[in-house]
Amino acid sequence: MAGRINDDDVKAVRDAVPIDAVVSEYLQLRNAGGGNLKGLCPFHDEKSPSFQVSPSKGLFHCFGCQEGGDTIAFVMKIDHLSFSETVERLAAKAGITLRYEEGGYNPGHQRGERTRLVEAHQAAARYYAEQLGSAEAEIGRKFLAERGFDQAAAEHFGVGYSPAGWDHLTRFLRGQGFSDRELVLSGLSQEGRRGPIDRFRGRLMWPIKDVGGDVVGFGARKLREDDNGPKYLNTPETPIYKKSQVLYGIDLAKKDIAKVSRAVVVEGYTDVMACHLAGVTTAIATCGTAFGGEHIKILRRLLMDNGSARVIFTFDGDAAGQKAALRAFEDDQKFAAETYIAIAPDGMDPCELRLAKGDEAVADLVQPRTPLFEFALRQIVNRYDLEIPSGRAAALDEAAPIVARIKNVASQHEVAVQLAGMLGILDTQFVVRRVAQIARWQRGGGKDQGPSRDGGRRQRSYEEVKAPVASAGPALNLRSPAHRTERELLKLALQRPELVSPAFDAYGIDEFTAPPYAAVRQCIQDAGGATGAPSDYLDAVREAAPDDSVRALVTELAVEAIFAKTVDEAYAGDQLVTVRLRAVDRRLRDVQGTLARLGAHGDPGQVAAVQNELWVLTQYAQSLRNNGAAAL
Repeated sequence: MAGRINDDDVKAVRDAVPIDAVVSEYLQLRNAGGGNLKGLCPFHDEKSPSFQVSPSKGLFHCFGCQEGGDTIAFVMKIDHLSFSETVERLAAKAGITLRYEEGGYNPGHQRGERTRLVEAHQAAARYYAEQLGSAEAEIGRKFLAERGFDQAAAEHFGVGYSPAGWDHLTRFLRGQGFSDRELVLSGLSQEGRRGPIDRFRGRLMWPIKDVGGDVVGFGARKLREDDNGPKYLNTPETPIYKKSQVLYGIDLAKKDIAKVSRAVVVEGYTDVMACHLAGVTTAIATCGTAFGGEHIKILRRLLMDNGSARVIFTFDGDAAGQKAALRAFEDDQKFAAETYIAIAPDGMDPCELRLAKGDEAVADLVQPRTPLFEFALRQIVNRYDLEIPSGRAAALDEAAPIVARIKNVASQHEVAVQLAGMLGILDTQFVVRRVAQIARWQRGGGKDQGPSRDGGRRQRSYEEVKAPVASAGPALNLRSPAHRTERELLKLALQRPELVSPAFDAYGIDEFTAPPYAAVRQCIQDAGGATGAPSDYLDAVREAAPDDSVRALVTELAVEAIFAKTVDEAYAGDQLVTVRLRAVDRRLRDVQGTLARLGAHGDPGQVAAVQNELWVLTQYAQSLRNNGAAAL
């Protein structure tokens, strides 16, 4: 049974370790007035700091969740340690040797489990670092050198090498007084046929530290082709290592993250090294898992989520990197900080970029580039054909629920307007209303795919609201001015072809927005056109009809009275101009939508071509308005 720590030693530890120094290892503290400090509580989620520390009293208290106590209580709760483990840990920091009431000075078997596992990892880190200088580790040193890392860099990050034998580390740690049970529990060893063997063999080793600076695990990189294991092998889940709760490099980056309110999230160990050596000392990485909610909690405490806080993700430009960015965006709203994504030219990661273009290129890469929400939404909308109404509708249906998750109403409105631009939907208020409607539905307990009903009424999609109604036959005759004009022009083409030709025959099928009228226009074209119409012209048009319904409409239009009192070239010219002008205006909107989707980051050649088409269409529309039929 472990001995009880001497009360005087406990008091000495409590007095020797300032509470603000300990708390500052986990979160950013700022002046709260009256000699107190404040920060975001690490024990519950909050947007404004209610966690206060009194250095003079050696106490902390959260006015939000009511947690409080002294330095020992803080470390016990935040690191899930026992009282003895906490005192031992703090004593080690302060250089105090503890006395135990029931025998001896700090014997190993009396230490708490977490303390023992951390000590095993610290010893393993020193062992691996020493092994990097061995002859066997030349392949590891070469790997580092090829990526621009010298001996000083390896020492700074504690990089080491695990020998290729079965139990080198295991035997070393046994000699340090660690039991087989502790070695297996720590994840440094694993059960073999004849007892524990090393988990990591013949690999380059990166020590993974928690935010307090303790080594809690390792990342191991394969070096040899005959190694059948994965490229990267990490410590398994242990009592001290939870991959969803650790960030590689956080021990080195935490002070600068808190100082400049910026964090850079990269994908690997060498990327963290490259960033730090290039002067980007706020870089951190996850350890074999996706960036998630627990990682966000760590960063939020350091950033304090003030208005200037920034988190920049540097995922690779490949499909896996894009997928990782979309996963990160799912948790974006857990930050109050603004989030960005930066992708290097040619999809290089920071390590490759530093090798190819130097430190300045890495520093420039992580300057805020594209907002993460914009990147995520573009990944969605790029999967759809935005040149057709149904494609824009489908893209809106998928993207709108994501925008609706943005809690800040002003930000939600702004992003909705930007989404409309990406989709090329000129009616931005329609998109804004759609997003707000989905947001209300989600707050009412709905799921992310968006509502199908609202107060018992089905929501209409953008396509249903905006796309032309594909009705049939005469019901269209007075449905809208556009349909009425198209109907008039078709009647003229059938009854008085000489008044509209040859201009009419140059009109495309798509210039008639109602499908039944487009079908009649097709029949006229298939019959040889309106120019120089022969005596059997109407019969030829009727014969060209694909079915009885279209044939009946041809007959109806051929006999229906033309609305004008005077049917002449002037009236015919007005109908021709009106139908053409509406078609040009529709095309103008499509081109404007394409230009909006391209945005500032589009291909310059493509942007120039679209701008040129926009100019030509604008000039043509103006000419039609000014000159009428003479401009056809």
